[in-house]
Amino acid sequence: MAASVNDNKIDVLTSARASLKLSIEKSKALGLALEKAGPRLEEINQRLPILEAAVRPIRAHKDALAAVGGHINRAVSPAAAVLKVFDAVHGLEKSLLSDPKNDLPGYLSLLKRLEEALRFLGDNCGLAIQWLEDIVEYLEDNTMADDRYLSNLKNSLKSLRELQNDGERGHLDGGLLDAALDKLENEFLRLLTEHSVPLPMSSSSSLAEQACIAPSPLPVTVMQKLQMILGRLIANNRLEKCILIYVEVRSSNVRASLQALDLDYLEISVSEFNDVQSIEGYIKQWGKHLEFAVKHLFEAEYKLCIDVFERMGLNVWMGCFAKIAAQAGILAFLQFGMTVTESRKDPNKLLKMLDIFASLNKLRLDFNRLFGGAACAEIQNLTRDLIRRVIDGAAEMFWELLGQVELQRQMPPPPDGGVPRLVSVIIDYCNKLLGDDYKPILTQVLVIHRSWKHEKFREKLLINEVLNIIKAIVVNLETWMKAYDDTILSNFFAMNNYWHLYKHLKGTKVGDLLGDIWLKEHEQSKDYYAAVFLKDSWGKLPAHLSREGLLFFSGGRATARDLVKKRLKAFNEVFDDMYKKQSNWVVWDKDLRERTCQFIVQAVVPVYRSYMQNYGPLVEQDASSSKYAKYTVQALEQMLMSLFQPKPGRYGSFKGKPPSGKFNNGVTDLRRTASAVG
Repeated sequence: MAASVNDNKIDVLTSARASLKLSIEKSKALGLALEKAGPRLEEINQRLPILEAAVRPIRAHKDALAAVGGHINRAVSPAAAVLKVFDAVHGLEKSLLSDPKNDLPGYLSLLKRLEEALRFLGDNCGLAIQWLEDIVEYLEDNTMADDRYLSNLKNSLKSLRELQNDGERGHLDGGLLDAALDKLENEFLRLLTEHSVPLPMSSSSSLAEQACIAPSPLPVTVMQKLQMILGRLIANNRLEKCILIYVEVRSSNVRASLQALDLDYLEISVSEFNDVQSIEGYIKQWGKHLEFAVKHLFEAEYKLCIDVFERMGLNVWMGCFAKIAAQAGILAFLQFGMTVTESRKDPNKLLKMLDIFASLNKLRLDFNRLFGGAACAEIQNLTRDLIRRVIDGAAEMFWELLGQVELQRQMPPPPDGGVPRLVSVIIDYCNKLLGDDYKPILTQVLVIHRSWKHEKFREKLLINEVLNIIKAIVVNLETWMKAYDDTILSNFFAMNNYWHLYKHLKGTKVGDLLGDIWLKEHEQSKDYYAAVFLKDSWGKLPAHLSREGLLFFSGGRATARDLVKKRLKAFNEVFDDMYKKQSNWVVWDKDLRERTCQFIVQAVVPVYRSYMQNYGPLVEQDASSSKYAKYTVQALEQMLMSLFQPKPGRYGSFKGKPPSGKFNNGVTDLRRTASAVG
């Protein structure tokens, strides 16, 4: 029994020890777990306030929360509306990044919706932020929210306020509006480019034919599209970019139309001028080309600018046209005229200056209408400067003509006895200046020039000046006649020039003013000097073929043969000398040349023919007959009829030289020599 009790106690102790041992092990394990959980608990402890603030930011009594609820709802509603519009803006992105040409009206409608949305956002974002700022301030003042929570709200609202104050529209739509406007500008460019077609001209076409071809206006549908695009672009401050696009496309189109006219001559500089005559053909073309450009090309652009930009106001469409005209080439046309006025004086320059004035005057109304606006100030100034230089230059050259003619009087006469270029040019000048083409122009130029000096101009002044110039030419001729050492050449020169005066003044306005008596006197002077020339030169030649001592061969045949040889030898010597000398003389007028040669033939050939028929046989059988019977009758006549021919490459008494290749337009270049006479 005792043993049994002891055994039970041992069992209990053993069990208790095992249990205690298990408890100790569990305690150790728990201690280790607690040791490890300590830092985590500390971390959790530190995060609890944040979590608490996030989970329960509002720490207020139920009554306080009920009072502030309405304020919070009113603050959140505008913000919710703004967010809804933001969502709508982003919903337009795909459509507005597509190509507007496929559905321009639809595209513009979407763009307008975007603009309205952005205006709403611009108007309401600030209000929504203000409401939110007010409610945050209310929560803070009433200690109804956690400080950390309120701080985060404040930072977020501050960032929104800064974005709003930047004024950058791109913050509201992510740059969608700018991208859409860029696409509209590209569509504006495409429509203009595809429908701006140069005139179908070729360089060989005449301007008269091309005058019937007006630039095709832009189709109505295209015009409508352009104006629709302009409306949206202008609403978004993109007008200047539109104008740049329009000016570039349309000015390029005008330049392309003008290229077929070959206008390289407009770039000629003053230093490249030989003289006015070297580019005379270009000056004629200049007037036609300028008229064509103004009346057809620039006129069309003027009307088109009005059609496209009229709604934007006068300053816009006129400024646009001014830029097109300047870039397309109107300034180059005017500058060419300036170059002509700045070139050195030339015998033909007065007429060319009058041509330039006539062209400008013809286009005066067009210039005033097209280029009269303030935007065209540069064109106006250059035009006025050109007109002033043309009028001043033309008037100066006209009033200097008489003095120039008188100055040439001291120069030697031409050695070929021909008509000095001064004479032919001045007579031609005077005829043209009083002719129907130039007299009205010159009169207008002189009237304007005198008006600038507050002086009156009378037509009689012009007429008297021209007549005085002609009379000065006559005095020059009389002076030059006396300057010849050879009286025969002097008479030949007088015959030439008096005939030139008579022929080129008879039937002209100048000739009518000089009168029939004056003209008849100069015709008679021509006849007189022609008769004296023939009498003193070729008229003396037949005397060398005298028949004295040959009528009856009184001295015998041998004596007669010697006498014939002697007389033929003298004849040949005088003939050869005279022919050689006068072969260098010139009669430019074909009628006078043929008539003079015929008179010479009539004075010489019949006598020579009769003499050779009667006495030629005496020497023809002689071994040296060719020395005496030197010319046949036919050869003699041909030689005399070939006298006084103009020499190739010579122009009156001036030497001709072709112009440089760059400006060679088929116009003969007659440069002045040291003397305007010889």
